Amino acid sequence: MFIFFYLRSSAFIGGFNNHMAHIYIGTSGWNYDSWRDDFYRGIPRKNWLRFCAGRFTGIEVNATFYRLQSKETFRRWRDETPANFRFAIKGNRFLTHNKKLADPLPAIRLERDRAKGLGGKLAAVVWQLPQPFRKNMDRLHIFARALKSWPQARHAIEFRHDSWFDDEVAACLRAHRLAVCQSDASDWPLWDAVTTDMVYVRLHGHDVTYASFYSDKELARWARRVRRWIREGRDVHVYFDNDAFGAAPLNALQLIRLVNEKSVKPQVNADNFAGSENWTAEHSDAGPSASEGERQGRREHKRR
Repeated sequence: MFIFFYLRSSAFIGGFNNHMAHIYIGTSGWNYDSWRDDFYRGIPRKNWLRFCAGRFTGIEVNATFYRLQSKETFRRWRDETPANFRFAIKGNRFLTHNKKLADPLPAIRLERDRAKGLGGKLAAVVWQLPQPFRKNMDRLHIFARALKSWPQARHAIEFRHDSWFDDEVAACLRAHRLAVCQSDASDWPLWDAVTTDMVYVRLHGHDVTYASFYSDKELARWARRVRRWIREGRDVHVYFDNDAFGAAPLNALQLIRLVNEKSVKPQVNADNFAGSENWTAEHSDAGPSASEGERQGRREHKRR
């Protein structure tokens, strides 16, 4: 399943004329036992990625944040997914959390060389900074320059401290064609700046981080934003990280449907998309209710 829009208008912000704008919507990770009964419903674990790739347009790999993956693992993921499916990967925490972006080039090259196993299916890398990490322009400038050694993928930075949310940081990102990761959660602020022809969004759970369901009204607002960015000629990534109680895959399917309903000239694999819609309708009551999930999520979040 793949959604893209070919935009012919010349009135694009930033001058992204005749740009094939792509939308990637999915979840942050796929290997969650809490999804076994309600989402996967008997699908063997070894087929979970293939199952997601038949329903989403992209997926964010969360495991790369915790440990480096082998080139062979990346190749296996590449081979298990359709030709038009795309991956985003999360940069390893050694560089973002242990080193706070210091001396970034060796770590970037190491991760880049391993991720070559994904080939052309690697669309973006998101670098999550630790929440206490405050603005440091020297580190940011060095990191931004080092990312030029990985031109095969686009890059986004998830800032979780609001000291970064200013014009100086935005100008640096704009100069290097780096995206702000718009990160929606209850535990840190969201910066909604758009700095390049790619927009990267992580939806962690607005009311309870990693747990809350997004309501129809909230998803409709995000769908309107996605459609606006597409009209501007920007590639868009949206990944749901509210995984604790199965909200993420449901919300991803809902957002795909909402974006597709009112978008201009959508080109989607009709069979796959129809299957996704049917799955959503049949499983709209799967898992705990939003309120129950949020109560459980608060207990779970205390342990994270």
